[in-house]
Amino acid sequence: MNDETTPDYLVISRGQWDPDASPHDIQGAIDRFYEWLDQMVAQGKMRTGQRLAREGKLVSKLAITDGPFSEGKEVIGGYWFIVAGSLDEAAQMAAQNPCLAYGLSYEIRPMESIRASAFNLTSETPQQSPDRHRE
Repeated sequence: MNDETTPDYLVISRGQWDPDASPHDIQGAIDRFYEWLDQMVAQGKMRTGQRLAREGKLVSKLAITDGPFSEGKEVIGGYWFIVAGSLDEAAQMAAQNPCLAYGLSYEIRPMESIRASAFNLTSETPQQSPDRHRE
């Protein structure tokens, strides 16, 4: 988080460009995105992130495998951060992204400042039934 009153929200860019869109149209959307992002960063409403490279590895207890890691329509292309007062406000800001018109979508996730715990419900901890793990 950037301070106690205005949390950061992670924006994950998903999808692939519309196959019916021309490269010129897509490049125009990309150029408008960077102009928009620069304006939002200058206003303190966003922080930049990074594009993700095509290659990668997936590490699990079973193996280390080569990416990509998800179905073609669910490709994750990059991330950045929105500084907003609520998840709804962050989503409304992301909805202004010029690339939405050409096939991409954006997942908005609040950043948590607490550490993970097996005893608390978090994004990676499934909700347990009340009688599970009783002694």
